Amino acid sequence: MTQEALKTLFHPYETGDVTPPERGEAMLFLGAEPGFRLPAGFTADLFLVQGFRPDYRALLASGHRVVPTPEGEGFAGALIVSGRHRGQNENRLADALERVKAGGLIVVAGGKEDGIASLRKRVAALVELDGHMPKYHGIVFWFRRPENVAEILAARREGNGETLVDGRFRTAPGMFSHDRIDAGSRLLTENLPVDLSGKVADFCAGWGYVAAEVLRRAPGVRQLDLYEADFASIEAARANLADQPTAKNFFWHDLLGEPVAERYDAIVMNPPFHKTRAAEPLMGQGMIKAAAAALRRGGRLLMVANKQLPYEASLDAEFGGHKEIARDSGFKILSATR
Repeated sequence: MTQEALKTLFHPYETGDVTPPERGEAMLFLGAEPGFRLPAGFTADLFLVQGFRPDYRALLASGHRVVPTPEGEGFAGALIVSGRHRGQNENRLADALERVKAGGLIVVAGGKEDGIASLRKRVAALVELDGHMPKYHGIVFWFRRPENVAEILAARREGNGETLVDGRFRTAPGMFSHDRIDAGSRLLTENLPVDLSGKVADFCAGWGYVAAEVLRRAPGVRQLDLYEADFASIEAARANLADQPTAKNFFWHDLLGEPVAERYDAIVMNPPFHKTRAAEPLMGQGMIKAAAAALRRGGRLLMVANKQLPYEASLDAEFGGHKEIARDSGFKILSATR
């Protein structure tokens, strides 16, 4: 549905309800994703922000200027694609308000199923909207950045800052399971073999919970490297494991699109199984292939998966066999040796 949201975002420019920015004006584009098409006459200089590594790489390859976190100030305006995470949407609005100059136009769009209507109402309660319209199963609205934004910023940031999980992990909205330890990761760590040793990697490391538990439960691990596609999450993991000298490398990495240079004695992972709302088993199958390629001969993979996802055939194809070592009502733990 993101492609629909991108079309919704630019629709008021195409209808003439919003005047395109002038050539040479700098526009901040928060939540930019590959595949967007600029309407005729839209000649502003775009500064894209995208922290999801696969999308970042695709945008970069298309010739765009893109960074993983917002930079700069004094922008003439901003474009925002809102998504499924309310806190992340609120923070993107706050980022735009902080970086766009007074009077600059901020245009926001998202899918109806992702709560864009309620977001519009929350913004309209604090600032007068210039307009809004529905299109492509979504809503787009736009407003001018007020001179004084202190009250609006406070409302956007309230409750959407750093979260402390389990008294030790600092996270933020938009990260996977940012407000709790997810059940799959917990089951994985509870079933880690204590004889894990040598050089180990955590694929899809998130904000560092599984990695921290590997180091706590397996004293034979001499080096642990973390791989994660979300920039904010890998930076949170770096901070959360700052007191762990065994955690050596933190890679902002697209495991499905970038090869892993290192080779490991073991890999643990809780791979994503969807980017949209629908399950996409090919993602996990690709992660299994990447793990097999990154393991030394005799190396072990330990992974958690939703119990209905069909990963066993991929494990058999890449590893020549597998074992299920644990299961609960929602998840299963699978093990394979290279």
